Amino acid sequence: MSDLVQMNPGQRKALTHAARDLHTKFHGVFGQETIEALVFDSFQTLAARATITDWLVVGAENFARQRLEALVQADDHSIKKLPAVLFLCVHNSGRSQMALGWFTHFAGDRAMAWSGGSEPGSQINTNVVAAMAEIGIDISREFPKPWTDEFVGAADVVVTMGCGDACPLVPGKHYEDWEFDDPMGKSIAEIRPIRDEIGRRVNDLLDRLEIRPG
Repeated sequence: MSDLVQMNPGQRKALTHAARDLHTKFHGVFGQETIEALVFDSFQTLAARATITDWLVVGAENFARQRLEALVQADDHSIKKLPAVLFLCVHNSGRSQMALGWFTHFAGDRAMAWSGGSEPGSQINTNVVAAMAEIGIDISREFPKPWTDEFVGAADVVVTMGCGDACPLVPGKHYEDWEFDDPMGKSIAEIRPIRDEIGRRVNDLLDRLEIRPG
């Protein structure tokens, strides 16, 4: 990665501890060096776009954990393999985050899902967070991030929402393009219809994946 972001000693120490924690979780699957490299790469990926830095270490740990889970998912060829969906939009701060929130809320542990953006923003849309909170879905801990090869490789279904030709195209994947207005700059009242329609589309997807909403 070019133009590496300089991290302070406290961040480096915290990232090293995060890598050790993840190694415990994925013991026997990934080596310590592999996990540590992924944690530091995740930090650099997020830091390159961040305007607020106090969440970067936690964000990097969560991002690395998701990437490791995606690698495990991609390598699972058993009949018990869970369906996996990747939601993509431009900034990963609105539409794809709402879709992920709905999907996780309804599917629980019966499926896996991730989200990403072609041009990730610096933070999630606060009005989107508030609109989802109105229906009891908390996405306040989510953060904008790019998609990576790990997520694309693990997904059975890729749902695109406005990222156009920038979205990845991989043979053998099932793609769906959902057209929704971008919630950027919209009020909570204007976001509610978008939120509800995304929820309906997610329910339809879950039905087609034969996943009964919890």
